[in-house]
Amino acid sequence: MATTAEAERDVFAPNGALSRLPTGAKLFLILSAALLPLAVIAIIATLQNSRVADAETRARLRVAAEESARAIAIELVGDMNALRATTGALATDPADAPSCARAEGVFASRADAGARFVITDRAGRVLCGAPFRPSPPPLDTDQPIAGTIAAGQGLVLSLTHSGGLTARAFFPRDFLARLGAPSTRATVYSQSLMLGQESLALAAIPDATPLDRMETMRVELGVADLSLRTSVRAAPITSSFVVAMLLPLLMWAAAVGIGWFVVDRLLIRPLRQLRTSVSGYQPGEVLETGTRTLPAQEIRELGDTFRAITRTVALHEAGLAEGLVRQTKLTREVHHRVKNNLQVISSLINFHARGAPTPEASAAYASIQRRVDALAVVHRNHFAEMEENRGLGLRSVLGELASNIRATAPDGGIGIVLDVDNYLVNQDVAVAVAFIVTETVELAMSVDPAARIRVSLKPAEAEGRATLRIVSRALVDSDELRDLLKTRYGRVMEGLARQLRAQLHHDPLTGAYEIGIAVTGRD
Repeated sequence: MATTAEAERDVFAPNGALSRLPTGAKLFLILSAALLPLAVIAIIATLQNSRVADAETRARLRVAAEESARAIAIELVGDMNALRATTGALATDPADAPSCARAEGVFASRADAGARFVITDRAGRVLCGAPFRPSPPPLDTDQPIAGTIAAGQGLVLSLTHSGGLTARAFFPRDFLARLGAPSTRATVYSQSLMLGQESLALAAIPDATPLDRMETMRVELGVADLSLRTSVRAAPITSSFVVAMLLPLLMWAAAVGIGWFVVDRLLIRPLRQLRTSVSGYQPGEVLETGTRTLPAQEIRELGDTFRAITRTVALHEAGLAEGLVRQTKLTREVHHRVKNNLQVISSLINFHARGAPTPEASAAYASIQRRVDALAVVHRNHFAEMEENRGLGLRSVLGELASNIRATAPDGGIGIVLDVDNYLVNQDVAVAVAFIVTETVELAMSVDPAARIRVSLKPAEAEGRATLRIVSRALVDSDELRDLLKTRYGRVMEGLARQLRAQLHHDPLTGAYEIGIAVTGRD
């Protein structure tokens, strides 16, 4: 049982042999496996019944053929033995009238039927009997009795004696037909005497046609190579027999056809229609399956379930869309307020810087303002990122940041050259990059306010990384630079490097700061 169950699971498994066939083909195979053996058994039973009937017919035919052949053989052998005895007596004494009379007495009872005989000597003179037609055939010396068939008339048998006498007998067809008639009258037989390729029809089956099934038997008579061929009509192939043969196959075909039609109409087509509707479904729509008019109640209920689910999903989608609109409005309002607050802070710092009592205080205010501007630049670009669902472009961030630094630089200005590939980053990276550029520029300006600074952003060797490089002569190693790093800028720059999860490298000979950053793509 376990082996059978495992075999069924293997056949009907998703990767099994039947799983790749259409449902109609599976139904055809299953019904064929279930019903076709029954149809074959019914056909075999019908054929067996036909064979039994044919066997009974052959048994009756054998009895009738042997009975008829025995009756004809006894008559012919008896008559020819009487003629042989008479011929022997006449060969000894041609005037032996009693022997001739005995022979005439034997044939007297057959005279009315047309049987005749004649005995002649070498010269052809009649010694006994009377001449008859048809003319007897020449004798075959190899056989004791020779015979020939007169077409449509009867049988002629001849024998010869060593003394030169010849005896011939004629047996009419009707006489032989009466002799060979079987004792039973329940079955109609056809009979023919056969001699080589010649035949003499004794009885025929009325209304016989070439399409009739016939059972035939041939029995040797033991006289002159004669045989009796007897035929009887076998069980005919009637309409009932044909129906009995075809009905199981028709029932199998009807069952398979009806089963396929019902499954196809009630199951396969509705499921295909439902699958087409579901495959074309778009979120937010109410699915119209078109199953309300289908005859299968279960599929109608399944379609109603899909329709109810999609209606619920559409309501949820509408609620989510409405919530997203409200959230977008709220986010815009928050960003607008933050931007305004940053602008207010920048304006206040600028106002206090103009009223600063000393140049050092004014420079301090300007330094604070540049850091606020760096945060404002990132914030504006981050708001654009949220609107467009994309990363912050560092080219625009660093470009705007450089413009703000130039605007707030001491008199004489500072030269900032940008060579930035337009990489996209997230907000955390953008804030850290903006502040580290601002702090590095502030460091360079503190050492040499007139120094030129070059900021570049190029691809790194690792995928998904870029290298930020800031170069200036003011960043070449010096006592003043080391003092500023130790007292003001070093700790801030190290903190920003940790936020970027990378190490900030300083080349004291070329005056370059370099750090790797994570990027999300390129614009």
